[in-house]
Amino acid sequence: MTDKAKNPRALAVDVLLKVSKGAYSNIELKNTIGDSRLSQLDINLLTEIVYGVIQHKLTLEYDLEPFIGHKRVEDWVKQLLLSAVFQMVYLDRVPTRAIFNETIEIAKVRGHSGIRAFVTGVLHSIQREGLPELSAITDPTEFRSIKYSVAPWLIEQLDKELGEEKTDQILESINHPSRQAARVNTNETTQTEVINQLDEDGYQAEPSDIAEDGVIVTEGSIGRSPLFGNGALTIQDESAMLVAEAMQLAPGMEVLDACAAPGGKTTHIAQKIGDEGHVLALDLHPKKVGLIKQNAKRMGLDERVTAKALDARKIDSIIEDDYFDRILVDAPCSGIGLMRRKPEIRYEKNPEDSQNLHEIQLGILNAMAPKVKDNGIITYSTCTILEQENEKTISAFIELHPEFTLVPTQTTKKLKEDRFVPYLNIYPDDFGSDGFFIACLQKRA
Repeated sequence: MTDKAKNPRALAVDVLLKVSKGAYSNIELKNTIGDSRLSQLDINLLTEIVYGVIQHKLTLEYDLEPFIGHKRVEDWVKQLLLSAVFQMVYLDRVPTRAIFNETIEIAKVRGHSGIRAFVTGVLHSIQREGLPELSAITDPTEFRSIKYSVAPWLIEQLDKELGEEKTDQILESINHPSRQAARVNTNETTQTEVINQLDEDGYQAEPSDIAEDGVIVTEGSIGRSPLFGNGALTIQDESAMLVAEAMQLAPGMEVLDACAAPGGKTTHIAQKIGDEGHVLALDLHPKKVGLIKQNAKRMGLDERVTAKALDARKIDSIIEDDYFDRILVDAPCSGIGLMRRKPEIRYEKNPEDSQNLHEIQLGILNAMAPKVKDNGIITYSTCTILEQENEKTISAFIELHPEFTLVPTQTTKKLKEDRFVPYLNIYPDDFGSDGFFIACLQKRA
């Protein structure tokens, strides 16, 4: 077998094993790619295997179960077999022979002769007998759970809130690869200049149809681009870029980003408020505050940003009332809108999480209420699509603070302008971006 640092399938097993023990897929993948000596082609394969196995976990486990039954299988061996089945089912361009050879070789090098023989036997049994049919599942919710690889409770909750047709559209969409999006630092350059430079550097890029400052990169790893290194752009999903657009920012404003790490929205705000403006960025964890400072410095915006470690609910200890023109509460949430980009989320969360987060969200909003000036705006955003953390949090806040009123959430490209509600819901199937909720609350004089 080739050097492990150059073998995408062996590295995929390592990443999947760490994710199965609680690590975040995006962070582990980024670190693994950074430490490897992979070509761009192999980076693509590694990424496809890791996200594909996690996205289709319940389906793949259903496929594999008849061939391993109740045998005790080491965790890494299970991840190896799941990755092999994923490649066989979902990667048509990869020959079965290559999948078998690589999988068996990894088993041989990493394990012992017994494991190699077991893995070989399972693969040949799958090839000989074929995978089980989903039609054998009689319960409708279980069928959809296995088909889309999503926890049953989440399917039932989305059915209740959105209806089965919309839920199925969302579930279908989250098993497709996420787009690689980046935001242009308009203080340094323009969207056109960035796209032209990326094309010259061997990338393929195009303007976002969703976000004013966004670009979509379809070829090449944007984190390796010199434009990322020099702060001309930063990696951010298109839906997340809409938050700063919705805040109705102007040069010279005093802005609070109450839950700011890692600083993507902080730097976007800083771009829009000019040298006369200022952003106070808070986060609960000192290590994450360091990320905010690092991102602001890389993008040449550090003089507009002050980052502090503080629980946003304790804002009263450092800032007087009626101080900020705008406040962003990008609230802690279940992250259900990120199921395409962070697929392990769909297995980790439960209904109680949403209720607990609702209480935290409301606590943060309550603390923010006195800190915004009359006629100022609190923008509330989450990367979830569940009502408990979105509409119900906003409704509870307005009930407690009748001096606030919902004003229309507007974006530069006028997304969903025909909707009947003032807040903006972006679902994963709408534009192929992350699921997001954005509401704007104006404080009446």
